[in-house]
Amino acid sequence: MPHILVVDDEEAISDLIVMNLNMVGFTCSQAFNGQEALEAMNQTEIDLCLLDVMLPGKDGFQLIDKFKETNIPVIYLTAKSSLTDRVKGLNLGAEDYIVKPFETLELIARIKVVLRRNGKGQKNFRLKNVEVSLTERTVVKNNLQVELAAQEFALLEVLIQNQNLALTREQLLEAAWGYDYFGETRTVDMHIQRLRKKLDWEDVIKTVYKYGYRLEAPKG
Repeated sequence: MPHILVVDDEEAISDLIVMNLNMVGFTCSQAFNGQEALEAMNQTEIDLCLLDVMLPGKDGFQLIDKFKETNIPVIYLTAKSSLTDRVKGLNLGAEDYIVKPFETLELIARIKVVLRRNGKGQKNFRLKNVEVSLTERTVVKNNLQVELAAQEFALLEVLIQNQNLALTREQLLEAAWGYDYFGETRTVDMHIQRLRKKLDWEDVIKTVYKYGYRLEAPKG
């Protein structure tokens, strides 16, 4: 999985971001000011940087050129919410601009969009005797192809992209079916049961009591 540098001077926020990214399989480094960010960039192979704007020393706007020089994509993650700051950040070359506070699922989704855009996204997922190609949209179990309906694969992809995170039925509906889908949440239950049966994943796709579902996978 890709390695992400989290640059934020608020340690509690940084730790929370790293914890959530580790949960879905990313590895992370942390920096708490501009100088530490530059040092980390030179010491570790980084696939993406989450960069705060308001930092001690050099701020995030001043740092972005250094990341661009080494082709490290940047997502600004900041409390600076004005339109002027957003436009400035994007004009400086950031791939995205996310304002705090943010939803973890949205952050993960945006990270993965940027990684795919830069050719660094996750292409395959393997667990037990199942291998999923996220680019070719194929599933193989015990060296035999498993036929999934388009919506079943869409749901599987959301579970993989958010592995180890508990997702509500409503979140799964929104992510896998889209904002315009008005079906009942029991639709999710039906598709989960089909995935479990087809992949023999009864012990992998866990039911979270009175909440939703979680795909359990090794971390890191």
